[in-house]
Parts: sequence; structure tokens; C-alpha cells
Amino acid sequence: MKIVVLAGGTSTEREVSLCSGSNIYGALKRNGHQAVLLDIYLGLEGDVDDVFTRDYDWARAVEKISATCPDMESRKKLRGTESKSFFGPNVLKICEMADLAFIALHGQNGEDGKVQATLELLGVPYTGTDYASSALAMNKSLTKDLFRQNGVMTPESFNLKKGEKEPAAVSFPAVVKVITGGSSVGVYICNSKEEYEEAKKNAFLYEDAVLVEQYIKGREFSVGVIDGKALPAIEIAPLEGFYDYKNKYQAGSTIETCPADISPEAEKKLRAAAEAAFHALRLRAYARMDFIMDEKGDVYCLEANSLPGMTTTSLLPQEAAAAGMDFDALCEKLIEVSLK
Repeated sequence: MKIVVLAGGTSTEREVSLCSGSNIYGALKRNGHQAVLLDIYLGLEGDVDDVFTRDYDWARAVEKISATCPDMESRKKLRGTESKSFFGPNVLKICEMADLAFIALHGQNGEDGKVQATLELLGVPYTGTDYASSALAMNKSLTKDLFRQNGVMTPESFNLKKGEKEPAAVSFPAVVKVITGGSSVGVYICNSKEEYEEAKKNAFLYEDAVLVEQYIKGREFSVGVIDGKALPAIEIAPLEGFYDYKNKYQAGSTIETCPADISPEAEKKLRAAAEAAFHALRLRAYARMDFIMDEKGDVYCLEANSLPGMTTTSLLPQEAAAAGMDFDALCEKLIEVSLK
């Protein structure tokens, strides 16, 4: 198939997306597809009629992920054109030439349904869930509402807009997080009033509304779901701090155990919760759910990732490997369930 891998973009997860896209592109090439890796924001100048038959390594310019999230204003200046469009030159034309768009985007303007809706209007098949469920999963506040309505345990929380007073008392420790962020960018664990005020100040730099969440002490897990069926759970144990941007993407920062070293009963509980969360958000094709298991063994779903990372340290590929599926086979499976 002619497949365009869409990566990059303008979110704080731009570098992560490019690494995911590079890995996916390599797998698709090994699997015999005519694949192109495209930065959705920078696009491709010039004549693109032969783009799928060019003898060119589209992944050669992709860099490693830095320890801190990128400065997006400097990245936006990489595009030579003054166009205000999110889509770079020839991006939509190349998508229409393709048999499939493999979406390797993460974060805003990629994982929130906007790109998916555009592709649907163009009649271009794409990987992952549809535009509506993408939007639901991206918004942590809406996600929690649907979890509660469908019996999926999640930490207590309230929304807070910039300039408003707290609608409820805050007990510490507490978690402050941006509502539509990803990769733990804009997430802060606060142990005091002073830390809480500083966290709000920093979070409001990303968005005008944040989520203030009950802190649950326990073990961190993640469970991928493909076509409605959960993969083996993976346990995440950062060597220091919590599972933030640095610990997610810098090799050696986190101990990841898959399959998780837990009882069969706990594994069953996590998988069932992941599948319930998947269905509560009306997700299709594939996704990954993040959990905290407290000291009593209760499982709390924190959020859903509708386009899980596909980097060398990402969790979904590790879970798939534990289920007997290597990276190349995983990419083919994601195409299969998306087209279904």
C-alpha cells in the first residue's frame, strides 16, 4: 500500500511524534509498503507526483528526543511560508494520493480529532480511532465524566479556570494537570499550598483551564487495548520522581516490567478496567490506558491515550511484544484493525 506516516506537528510532543513516525516508517518499509514519513506542519515543497516512488530515506533527519519538551515557537519558524494553516505544503495532496494515512501524531492538533475529521472529509482512510472519540479521550475532564458514568474508577477531581477560586478544599498531596496535554507535560504533584500555587501558575501557561486531582499513592501501570482486547499490563517505576516527560523518553530513567509482576487476579482486574475505559470513551482500533493501583489493590484509571507512543521506549510496543507480536507485526495489526 501507499502509506503516508503523519508526524511532527505543533504540540509539545512534537519530538516524540517524529520518533514514533520514524519507527513506524521503518516498519512499513520492511513490510513492503511504499511509505513516506511527513512532518504534517512543515510539509513538502515542490512537485510531489513521484513522492511514493522516490529512492529516499524519509526518516534520516529525525533526531532523538530531548530531556525537556521542545520550544514550539522556535520549531514553528522552521516553516518558510507565512501560511496560518496547520497543514504544511502538499500535505493534504499527498494524503489524497495515499491508500492510508498512518497517524503518528501526539498531543494537540493531532490526537484531538481535528486531523481525523479532516481526513474523513477528504475520504482518506487513517489509523486509530475516529474524530469524536479522539476529542473525548484528549480532554481529561470529559474522559473522567464518561469514566464515572460507566463505572470506571478514577481519582476525584475538579476543573479550575484561570482567575477562579477553587470550588472545593484541596488536600495535599494533590495533582495539577492541564486538561488537554500529553506526555505528562504540564503535570505537577503538589505537597503544599506553596507548591500548589506554583503548579497552577505553570499549568496556566499551557491552557486557561486545569484539572485538580486527588493524589493516589500506589503502583503505576499501563494497559494497551487493540480491537477491544487488552494486552498484558506493564508496570512503570521511575527511578526518581513520577512518570514525567523526562522519565518517559530518556532511556534508563524508568524500570518497565512487562508482563507486570502481579497476581493473576490483579492482572485480570487491570485488563478488565482497560477494556471498560476503552468502551466508555467509544474508542476504536487501539489505545492505551494509564492506571494507579493503590495499596488495597483498587485500580484507578487516570486517562486514555488514543494514539500511544511508538518510540523505542514506548509502552504499547513492549506490551505487544509480551503478547508475541514484534514491532513490524504490531504496525500491520494496527493497520488491519483500523481499516476494519
